[in-house]
Amino acid sequence: MDAPRAISGLGEVADRFRGYIVDQWGVMHDGRALFPGVQEVFRELRARGGRIVLLSNSGRRAAVNDARLREMGLDPALVDGSVTSGEVTWQALALRAEPPFSRLGRRCFLLTRFGDMAVVEGLDLELVEDVAEADFLLITGVDSPDKTLEDYLPIVERAAARRIPAICSNPDIVAPVAGRLALAPGAVARKYEELGGPVTYIGKPSPRIYRACLALLDGIPRDRILAIGDSLAHDVKGARNAGLASCFVASGVHREELPADLPEPELVARVRELASAHGAVPDFVIRRLLW
Repeated sequence: MDAPRAISGLGEVADRFRGYIVDQWGVMHDGRALFPGVQEVFRELRARGGRIVLLSNSGRRAAVNDARLREMGLDPALVDGSVTSGEVTWQALALRAEPPFSRLGRRCFLLTRFGDMAVVEGLDLELVEDVAEADFLLITGVDSPDKTLEDYLPIVERAAARRIPAICSNPDIVAPVAGRLALAPGAVARKYEELGGPVTYIGKPSPRIYRACLALLDGIPRDRILAIGDSLAHDVKGARNAGLASCFVASGVHREELPADLPEPELVARVRELASAHGAVPDFVIRRLLW
């Protein structure tokens, strides 16, 4: 596999691309505040005719996610649209046009973030409080960044005993929160899978979520679209599967393996080594999203 090219800012390669699919957590913000320089990058891309779609494995709906970004200070005029795995999941549950959604029952046990009910609002579902009564699990979030996997074991063990289907609308295993890595819904879903429960993941690296992004970048050839993210397993692999170039941000979920003071040649070598395990080496590596 070829080694990625290290860049210090996106301006070094912006003339090669017209469309951008940009991850959020770990790239744009830490869950609480935008990182310095992010809006400058977006302004520069827009000034050059670039189109920007924000992509997140957040289990929340797109409108909720957009409102949170506005609260952080993001100018919505800088982006062309946003896609969240929660939104794609909501649409699939509403339409029930294809498996596994067409085969799901209506009784749902919901795991959500901070009591967010927008993820099921407007859907023909009966929410149950006892997992023993559920037709399926909907795993969209964890209800506190202080929770551990052990806190969810009683739920997944009872569900796995019945092998009811689970839909996970956020495949992330960890999420960067205020300078540390917290439990994410994908870890709960993975544990359920280990216990024998069937899981359908919606989100990166699944092709379904990239189709939603590409629809918002209609008219731009795939070889002129750059996906930017901090997860080798999700962002880089998902981009590769979708036929897109990728730029890996080293200061996100892999930051403990890629210290900020790592010399550039060693950074490139280590990224290549880590990425080879996922079968998807990024085209570019950048320490953080800067122009």
